[in-house]
Amino acid sequence: MKSTEKVPVVSKEVLIPFILITSLFALWGFANDITNPMVAAFGTVMEISTAKAALVQFAFYGGYATMAIPAALFVRRYSYKKGILLGLALYAFGALLFYPAAKFEVFGFFLVSLYILTFGLAFLETTANPYILSMGDERTATRRLNLAQAFNPIGSLFGMFVASKFILTALDSDKRNEMGELIFTTLDEAKKAVIRTHDLAIIRNPYVILGGVVIAMFIVISLAKMPKRGNTDHHGPASESFKRLFKNGKYREGVFAQLFYVAAQIMCWTFIIQYADNLGISKATAQNYNIIAMAIFLSSRFISTFLMKYINSRKLLTIFAIGAMITTSGVILIEGMMGLYLLIATSAFMSLMFPTIYGIALNGLSEEDSTLGAAGLVMAIVGGALMPILQGLIIDQGAIGGFAAVNMSFILPFLCFCFIAVYGYRTLKIHAY
Repeated sequence: MKSTEKVPVVSKEVLIPFILITSLFALWGFANDITNPMVAAFGTVMEISTAKAALVQFAFYGGYATMAIPAALFVRRYSYKKGILLGLALYAFGALLFYPAAKFEVFGFFLVSLYILTFGLAFLETTANPYILSMGDERTATRRLNLAQAFNPIGSLFGMFVASKFILTALDSDKRNEMGELIFTTLDEAKKAVIRTHDLAIIRNPYVILGGVVIAMFIVISLAKMPKRGNTDHHGPASESFKRLFKNGKYREGVFAQLFYVAAQIMCWTFIIQYADNLGISKATAQNYNIIAMAIFLSSRFISTFLMKYINSRKLLTIFAIGAMITTSGVILIEGMMGLYLLIATSAFMSLMFPTIYGIALNGLSEEDSTLGAAGLVMAIVGGALMPILQGLIIDQGAIGGFAAVNMSFILPFLCFCFIAVYGYRTLKIHAY
């Protein structure tokens, strides 16, 4: 036990590479959460339905589904460093495409930009997690990854802050009159065109700046001496790994649990703005509630990590999923500010789900299968591409059965949490660890 305690989480030899790779967790967290409120922003400025505006999430998370497996195969064939550099290149290219997208004022162009951007994020997420795990003693691998992952919600909070203070507050299309009605919808086409050009430039600027930051990171990492790991030292064809993974029930169900978790997370955070808008709250103010939700999420992640010292992680996953089912039930059935507060509180229960499902699904896999297994879990992020569109279609109905449609739309996250609760229970009672 004493020898384990003396093993450093990060040794001096890899401290600089560790810091560089850890910074990537914040970079993709920033991209995730500056993009969520863009659904509402595009919906107003481009005058499109909520369902069509939710294509922002389809493009963003669809990139993960497209590129996760190719990224794993690339890293398996070459190296972690080359995978990270390719990811950064794609990330920067997609972000910089926001400049011509704003110039041409074509919504589809923005979607292509986000799609390419997340090609890069798929490479980064597929590569950075196992790379961090490899940077030191196996006995401290989990602690090392938890340390790196702590920077992801920090980047997310910063992305939310930028969206709230520098984008949503500056949008002329979101200005309201004394009656709380959008002024933009009452203007003639010429005035709308002027406002649209202004607002799309406001949306564009943070992404272009982000592209510059990512290019700087590309240069730094390309010049840095990074530790080489035995990533290409696999023992058989990828097809054999795929077969073993498909036969593994705990892993297979874990991929679906991850898909439903990401879908629920994106729906809860993306449509906080629409939920608040239904209560007459402006987008900029509503984004502040998103920031509070993320702060709760971050705090709860540390609390749940502490609780895992005393409570089995699979049991805790089940308990938290049931808690999320209870809060989303309140979101559906309780109108007004209390429903909004319950929506925000749901973030406390979501906090442990992604890394816990990730860890449970990969536990017991050989190193050979873990790379492709991790890619499958990253590919499951496609849940964030599909479900928000369906939720947007529900919201566009206006009212359902005497309830506001935006309230009823949260039946989708509720069902997602039901699946996660069942998965947690099955890993306790059925699947051998």
